[in-house]
Amino acid sequence: MKKRNRETSALSLAFLDVICCGFGAIILLLMITKFGIPSVLEQSREQLLALLELRQAAIEEIFGETEKLERAKEETEKDLDVEIQEIIKLQKELTELTSRFVSVLEISEIQSEEIEDLTRAKQTLSDEMIRLLGTDWRRQDRTIGGITVDSEYIVFVIDTSGSMRRYWTTVVQKFEEVLNIYPVVKGVQILNNDGEYMYPRHAGEWLKDTPDARRAIVDGLRGWPKQSISNPVPGIITAIDDFYDPNKRISLYIFGDDFSVQGGWTVEEVVDRIDAKNIADAEGNRRVRIHAVGFPIYLSIGQVNHILRYTNLMRELTVRNHGTFVGLPSIN
Repeated sequence: MKKRNRETSALSLAFLDVICCGFGAIILLLMITKFGIPSVLEQSREQLLALLELRQAAIEEIFGETEKLERAKEETEKDLDVEIQEIIKLQKELTELTSRFVSVLEISEIQSEEIEDLTRAKQTLSDEMIRLLGTDWRRQDRTIGGITVDSEYIVFVIDTSGSMRRYWTTVVQKFEEVLNIYPVVKGVQILNNDGEYMYPRHAGEWLKDTPDARRAIVDGLRGWPKQSISNPVPGIITAIDDFYDPNKRISLYIFGDDFSVQGGWTVEEVVDRIDAKNIADAEGNRRVRIHAVGFPIYLSIGQVNHILRYTNLMRELTVRNHGTFVGLPSIN
């Protein structure tokens, strides 16, 4: 019995030794690892703090951008309000302008109708003019009794010879009267019967038609110092050569009192020369209408042959070129 007890006691001691050794090992492990944990934790803490600072900086930057965006939004809204007010103002102005445009359009339509009426206007001859022209003055189309004012451009060829200078006030007056039957044209030009321009710097080009330009032209004509011979042919040829245009409707007005033999031209030669340039279309129409005004200066002093040569030339030119020849009954 004593022997068995000794064996049991030995086993119990061995088990306790094992248990103690295990606890000792655990304690030893805890003691070993205790020194490494604080170092790792410290590193992790520093990393977390650095990351936290980065996140904080990023948050502050985001807040800063947000504030900028808020300010930009407020400014944009203010600008938008200003733009909206400007748009409202412009819309009001557009409405007013549209209303004015409609009114102007209506007025323009009325004026267009009036201009169409004016293009059909005719200058009728007095009984005295008809008597002086004789009984054979009428054409079949019955347009020689008036001046058709359907042209867009006007050229004047005016005799500036000494005989015409004697009654220059009447010449200027008749020039104004003819010009006034055209309310508005696209261009105007003035030459003398030698083919010299009243405004040499604008030779071969159209003068713009404005009220001020008309007044300047009339004033310039009153004091035009040029002297010429009583032969309208050079001026007529220059006007036709310089301004003939198949795409323009032009009226050529000739003011004169004589067709001098000094130029060496015959009526037939002049007519053929103009026909070659102012070509008739298939219907016989020509782009340049030729009108003429005869001043009875030589008639008043008994030199009939001078005015007869001029009259013959002008009547032939005006008939062929769909214009009108008007012989003035007197110089007053």
